[in-house]
Amino acid sequence: MDIKIKPMGEYQTNCYIVSVDEKDFIIDPGVDAMPWIKENAKNPVVILNTHGHFDHVWSNNEVSREFGLKIYCPKDDAFMLDKDPYGFGMTPSTADILVDGDEEFDFDGTVVKYHFFPGHTPGCSAIEIDGNLFTGDFIFKGTIGRVDFPFSSPTNMKESIKKVLSWDKDINIFPGHGENTTLKNEVHSLNNWLNYL
Repeated sequence: MDIKIKPMGEYQTNCYIVSVDEKDFIIDPGVDAMPWIKENAKNPVVILNTHGHFDHVWSNNEVSREFGLKIYCPKDDAFMLDKDPYGFGMTPSTADILVDGDEEFDFDGTVVKYHFFPGHTPGCSAIEIDGNLFTGDFIFKGTIGRVDFPFSSPTNMKESIKKVLSWDKDINIFPGHGENTTLKNEVHSLNNWLNYL
């Protein structure tokens, strides 16, 4: 397994190319992600969105059309892809597969698990591939995603934190912004946020 990371755009949103058995999974193609993806993805098979915020889905349309890829997006965030609710001029895209909560998909022997962690957005999710968790804007190193945006919910975020803290395993975390970490390293921070929310 190989994980390539490139921060994209003004918000330095991490775009990931996760390569497993000669298949390239594109996670959160943000602003101007296309040139980097074309250069680094030999066999792209799908676009996976952790949530619907513009800085994570900006290049969905372009990348999907270029490679003929389907877009997987949490169903509760799909409206953000084609409505551009924040008005930044993003090219609309349409989710081909609406991921409903915790769902698992098999791509020719490679299992992709969506874990539903709403709060930052209604559909906010983390994507697990081969023992690595791509958390979008749910968990960052030392903190969590903001819950003061339109469509955010502090109550849902609190429940999501409880859910991930109930896991009886450690796992590598690759967030939507900033450096990677592990679930074990974030337990203290997550517990602090539980008390704050």
